[in-house]
Amino acid sequence: MTVARNGAADGATTLAVGGRRHVRDPDPIARDYLLLALRLDQHIPGTVDAYFGPADLKAQVDTEQLRRPASLADDAARLLDRLPAEVDAPDRRDWLTHQLIALRTQAEILGGTNLPYLELVNRLFAWSPQRRDEAMFDRAAAELDALLPGTGPVDERLETWDSRFEIPVDRLRDTIDWLVGEYRTRAEATFGIPRGEDLRVRLVTGQPWSGYNWYDGGLRSRVDINTDLPIRAQDLIHTIAHETFPGHHLEHAWKEATLVEEAGRLETSLLLINAPECLVSEGLADVGFGFAAPPAQEPDLLVELFERAGLPVAADPAAARESATRMAAMRGPRRRLAEVRVNAALLRHADGATHDETLAYLQRAGRLSRPLAEKRLEFIEHPLWRTYVFVYHEGETLLRRWLDAVLEADRPARFGRLLREQLSPVAIDAEIEGDAAGRPDRAGEAKARS
Repeated sequence: MTVARNGAADGATTLAVGGRRHVRDPDPIARDYLLLALRLDQHIPGTVDAYFGPADLKAQVDTEQLRRPASLADDAARLLDRLPAEVDAPDRRDWLTHQLIALRTQAEILGGTNLPYLELVNRLFAWSPQRRDEAMFDRAAAELDALLPGTGPVDERLETWDSRFEIPVDRLRDTIDWLVGEYRTRAEATFGIPRGEDLRVRLVTGQPWSGYNWYDGGLRSRVDINTDLPIRAQDLIHTIAHETFPGHHLEHAWKEATLVEEAGRLETSLLLINAPECLVSEGLADVGFGFAAPPAQEPDLLVELFERAGLPVAADPAAARESATRMAAMRGPRRRLAEVRVNAALLRHADGATHDETLAYLQRAGRLSRPLAEKRLEFIEHPLWRTYVFVYHEGETLLRRWLDAVLEADRPARFGRLLREQLSPVAIDAEIEGDAAGRPDRAGEAKARS
């Protein structure tokens, strides 16, 4: 976590954004929201994922005595009561309402309140996860069965197939640099990029996730790629888009430029874990892959990646093209199969299944190899991420419905709103309902997707 602000001599706050300097004081609501979140982070490190707000507020919290969890819950309740009188903009008020409910809930849990798992998830994310029909996994596996070469169990053939496209670690950095450049160019053409943005990528080990964006403020990100497990071509093109363009890096940079710098909504200079903004952010990063690598262009991207990564398949252009086309066709069923994580988390935390029972379920229903199932379960059981696991698939499902509610030509502009606006899951869902009500031809489709 890096603080990217410095106290000005006159007591105001100096914001350094993309090499520019601006002076701005947070309004009382934003100030108290930031203090509340920073104080909670003192109890639960990692709750604040990034802070690039006023340095004096961070310094104040770092030097004061820890506040009791009950006091933090009371602070959140009082802030909620103040919103109607102090925040005029409906979108900002809605966003703050659900963020504060999440903060109050975390403080109450810290103080000893016990909540059923599903109620806890609902309060944290303003959203309730839906258990997936296991028939969906079977259908996805059947699609993969038809696409994979050879015969035998799908999970074994999938592992054999994937192993052909493992990228050597010594080729990863150059391959990632090329991918970031490709995605930056595409994002700039479609959504624009704030002037002065920058990012750097590191290879790491010993983490429960595959990739992570650490946003430092000043339009800068650090992206970590975890090499605990082999990195395959089809995973890398998604992970890099998710963490960089048009995913987390572009979202955070645009929101800093528009919401923090231009609109003065300094509450958005802090990024929370286990809050409604996460469901939107992770959903954005996943659906954004469709803009970074549209289905018709994905095979071309993969063929070039095979060559740049030095994969043996690149030596035969016809084989490379056939493999890339087949790999792109697998993305849909593999994405649906990955939603087994939703059921696995519910099985483990809501139904009371054991570690071993959940591991076996991931392998059976998700057609995962044991090492990959173990890595997925590590995330599901992690104290900080045990509730977070839903935000990827639930966020993607919500935002796909939202994008599908408008004509295809209008979807880039609608996605662009996610990069610049303060939208909660509740507000997005309400827009979907409004779209359905206003477009009779789409009402049935929207209802069927809900």
